[in-house]
Amino acid sequence: MSQETILAPERRTSTIVGPTTSPAQQPESSHKDGTRRLACRWRKDANGALVSVWTNQDEQRSDPCSLAPVVEKRIDPPMVDRLIHRLNDCLSARLRPATAMETRRSERHAIGLRVRAAGSSFFWAMQLLPIHRREAMYALYAFCREVDDIADGDASPSLKQRLLSNWRNEVALLYAGRPQHVVTRALGEAIHLYGLRSADFLAVIDGMEMDARADIRAPSLAALDLYCERVAVAVGRLSVRIFGEETLAGERVAAELGRALQLTNILRDLVEDAGRHRLYLPRELLNAHGIFATTPRWVLAQRALPDVCRDVAKLAEGHYAAAAEAIAACPRHRMRPAAVMLGIYRALLRELLARGWRQLGEPVRLPAWRKLALLFRHGITGR
Repeated sequence: MSQETILAPERRTSTIVGPTTSPAQQPESSHKDGTRRLACRWRKDANGALVSVWTNQDEQRSDPCSLAPVVEKRIDPPMVDRLIHRLNDCLSARLRPATAMETRRSERHAIGLRVRAAGSSFFWAMQLLPIHRREAMYALYAFCREVDDIADGDASPSLKQRLLSNWRNEVALLYAGRPQHVVTRALGEAIHLYGLRSADFLAVIDGMEMDARADIRAPSLAALDLYCERVAVAVGRLSVRIFGEETLAGERVAAELGRALQLTNILRDLVEDAGRHRLYLPRELLNAHGIFATTPRWVLAQRALPDVCRDVAKLAEGHYAAAAEAIAACPRHRMRPAAVMLGIYRALLRELLARGWRQLGEPVRLPAWRKLALLFRHGITGR
């Protein structure tokens, strides 16, 4: 087979050597016209993909064995590159889906481990969900932990707001189909499968920004309700959609149960929040019992504190009762996780009332056996 030579780099052409051609058979006059002769080396990289390297005739003579002849025709290098890319795509097409699937599985597993390690009561309720809905809840929980850790961290207020702004951008990328963070990648399918709304994710970030801008101290009842709406009710709206309940009754479950859970957390975490210079007890209730200061540790030392906390507990109990009515209006099989959360946190509130607010350093937790009992009771009945 004869060698076909394609001259003149100005015309963007090259030489491809035939299978029987040796470097010694190259005409000595091949360089006399002042042009360069190019040869295409075909190699495999570390991943097994074919790559092309364009070399001159001298390099060809020094390493003739590396040339792998493929075709004898006049081809421009850019066209060859395109053919190489297509060939690589065909060769690796079977590997890519498996690799991407393994990566997603690994990320979901890591998120599940994080949820389990957190020791939250939410983990117990999530076990009642089918696997895909459960993984969506894990990803939602991980999202909430990410932004909550920023708000509760030691960074400056300006840095916290920049970090939360980055999460706003990440939510935008999520809904544009280009999530970058492992958590939003885990949420990629869920937002479409369950109709999750970006406004609810952004509302959660809004609530964290309330904490990040300045320490919250004795907010008004209206400000406290807005805070609960953002950090708890918005999460509830996302959750009930993952449960499969998109009705008005489901929205009411989110509104009532979200507020009840958040008020219970406020009463449980008084000392922890004071350590962060925060006080979520509403101003109107403090004033009604003669407390007009807002310094967290000073307020916690007041004799009237138990009266304020009992008033907040009454507000929470009212929301629990309304949430129970809303759950009863929904299909049992969809609301089982919500019923479990209501049962566990309502029991926690009653334990707080039994302990009182004189011994704030004494933590109140439900033992594992009691959580399991509540899980079976409310998980089976859905009420």
